[in-house]
Amino acid sequence: MEMFLDICKAFLVGGAICVIGQLLIDLTKLTPGKILVLFVVVGVVLGAVGLYEPLAKWGGAGATLPLTGFGYNLAKGTKEAVAEKGLLGALDGPLSSASVGIMAAVMSGLIVSLFARPKEK
Repeated sequence: MEMFLDICKAFLVGGAICVIGQLLIDLTKLTPGKILVLFVVVGVVLGAVGLYEPLAKWGGAGATLPLTGFGYNLAKGTKEAVAEKGLLGALDGPLSSASVGIMAAVMSGLIVSLFARPKEK
């Protein structure tokens, strides 16, 4: 039963983030690229001030997998590295905390590029 509740929480949080993105697409003139950057920046800001962590703990993967979760991960890594290494931690903290996600995106792009055939317009 606990796993079912975790899945429901993740669905609610992730779905709410997607609804916000869809509303931004439908109601504003922002391009999808700008909305994606906005989500990362919002995740960084909310993570830096400590507001995203309770949402990430409650919503689980629904909060940590979207782009806001990526921004939160960057902010969290930076805070931890600065606390451990001082100001120099601000340089390597975000990269080390997000390296798995970045590597997964690069490898996925590489694998897809091996099988995809671009079409001329």
